[in-house]
Amino acid sequence: MKQSRQDDIIQDRMRPGVITRDGLLGHDRRPLRDILEADDAEVRRLGLTHAAIAARMRALRDAGAEGLGEPVTVLDHFEVRVDSVRGLLPCPFPHEGLCRKEFVDVRNLRSGGQVVYTELNIHLIEAHGFYEGLGAPFRQEPAILARVLEI
Repeated sequence: MKQSRQDDIIQDRMRPGVITRDGLLGHDRRPLRDILEADDAEVRRLGLTHAAIAARMRALRDAGAEGLGEPVTVLDHFEVRVDSVRGLLPCPFPHEGLCRKEFVDVRNLRSGGQVVYTELNIHLIEAHGFYEGLGAPFRQEPAILARVLEI
């Protein structure tokens, strides 16, 4: 699908220094529409949905938040730590709402895999199917999420 003018505006909001210091695109030079379509194809190839991935991320985040910054064991084999910092982040897509600045560190104690994501990642995946651009500090690879989080 061709990139729209609205996609250009959204992609501009993802550049370094607009919402986050490093931005949401990394070194990815593809149009936003191409990034979204590639990740959507990968998620379908895995037999998953963006909603299912985000739901698992949110469930682990919510369980980990009970630890108030300390690691919590969830489902006997996930170690989850949620660190919050002050502040809120807006979504680059056009709608209301802010996400807390927090980092969710999930370690799968069985496999040894680990992922670190944010509340904004959960929202972007669930609402927009956006996993961030290649090379972005918080880029989430769908296949890695599926493997580490056992989705």
